[in-house]
This record gives sequence, C-alpha cells and structure tokens, in this order.
Amino acid sequence: MGFEQYHEPANELSSKTRTFARMIASLIEEAEAIGWYEQRLSVEKDKEARAIMRNAQHEEFKHFGMDLEFLLRRTPQWRETLKGILFKPGDIIEHADEAEEESED
Repeated sequence: MGFEQYHEPANELSSKTRTFARMIASLIEEAEAIGWYEQRLSVEKDKEARAIMRNAQHEEFKHFGMDLEFLLRRTPQWRETLKGILFKPGDIIEHADEAEEESED
C-alpha cells in the first residue's frame, strides 16, 4: 500500500485523518498477516515450525485488536454499532441488522 493509501491529496487531509488512514492500513495489514499464517499452518507438517507460526499469528491477533480498539475509541458510532454485533451468541446477520437499525435512531 505504501503512500498510496490516500484517495485525496495528503496535504489537504488533516493530521487526524492521516492518522486514521494509517491505522486503517495497519488493521488491513494485520488481517492479511493473520490470513497468511492460517494458510501456512494448514500445510506445515513440522510441529516446531507450526508452534512458531501459531505464536506469530497470535501476535498478529494482538496487533489487530490494538489497531481496532484505537479506531473504535476515535469513532464512537463504530463502537456502538459493533457492540450490537460482536461477542454475542446467535445469528450474526440478525444482530447486524438490529445494530444498524439502532444506529439509525
């Protein structure tokens, strides 16, 4: 992604917006790394190598979570919407629809 992360001229964006874009880029990179480790783990036969990869993937989960929390602290509407979806048993789509309806009120 590099410096191509902006869709508007960077010099016209506020510092807050540039930081937001960096954190979104970081979140995407962490998600990609989690996926790459998942693929590697699914084919790796060596037990020790798998343990190392699993540990590395866990670090990526931690980084993803920190990036997400940073963004949620700065976007209260996202936090409210996600509270209605995440960590709840039951139908994910149903929870998402309910959360969307609540955010429109």
